[in-house]
Amino acid sequence: MSIRSTLLAASLVLSLLGVAEADGLKPVQAQSIDLGSVVGSAYYTVEQNGFRVVSTLSQGETGTPVRLIAVLTPGQRVLLSTASEAGNEPVEVEISREADTLVVRKAAIAY
Repeated sequence: MSIRSTLLAASLVLSLLGVAEADGLKPVQAQSIDLGSVVGSAYYTVEQNGFRVVSTLSQGETGTPVRLIAVLTPGQRVLLSTASEAGNEPVEVEISREADTLVVRKAAIAY
């Protein structure tokens, strides 16, 4: 099975186990991420210094998976974005910590 197929299958299974809603994710609950040609999933664990967010993304079937790890404290966020052609808006997903809740949502683009 290709890397992309594996990531897609894992994302689908994990997203079926739990989808982010208005109240946010629960620890170790995964959320699918779709940035157009780049797909993956994100989850978090609770650590002493904050929420440890792990996002794994891959582009295409032969793309090397990339993992982004960030520790978020209340009020912090991380933005995942793909580049776009001139004149087109990028596709962006925001992962934010709001008090004791982690939220994954399509980012509101404001430049």
